[in-house]
Amino acid sequence: MEEITIIKSDYVTSAVSRKTCPEELLPEIVFVGRSNVGKSSLINSLTNRKSLARTSGTPGKTQTINFFRVTLKISDDRREFYLVDLPGYGYAKTSKTNRRLWAKFIDEYLSSRRNIKFVCQLIDMRHPPMESDLKSFASLVEKNLPVLVVATKSDKLGKTERQKHLAAIKNSLGIDAESILPYSSTKNEGRSDLLDVITASLIK
Repeated sequence: MEEITIIKSDYVTSAVSRKTCPEELLPEIVFVGRSNVGKSSLINSLTNRKSLARTSGTPGKTQTINFFRVTLKISDDRREFYLVDLPGYGYAKTSKTNRRLWAKFIDEYLSSRRNIKFVCQLIDMRHPPMESDLKSFASLVEKNLPVLVVATKSDKLGKTERQKHLAAIKNSLGIDAESILPYSSTKNEGRSDLLDVITASLIK
């Protein structure tokens, strides 16, 4: 097995329109999920940085599309890509007008960017997928974007509960168990598996 390590990760920009997205065309790995599902924590866990992405206990804190440039070392090879953190859907402390603007911009981004390798849809493993999760998943599939469901906060459940909740996610979305990756940002569980998926998408 080739050794995979992240040797560099930097914040690049926060985009509020298609025009303000980075011009440099690098592969993009996108994170979507409900507000407060743990996207920023997962990015910090994945890159092994404590505060690369700003975390908050307030849902809806991420209000822009944030781009992080990451350099991956695979044995003697190096690959660069963007981790892209989208604003959380669902509850957010902002007006309906702002939420509509975000939804329009996010849809525009997902529909127009040509270098998206796949989308990680984060779902809190402790709860069944909500209506907003189902709508988001259906929208991604409709756009023909490959989706990996990342079940966050896996350390909060015991083994039996985990299997039960993973089955609920699988059945709700109508996907195979192999399409769900349990992840714990506090324990880095699932980190190496996610790095493997990212690497595979970059070397195709």
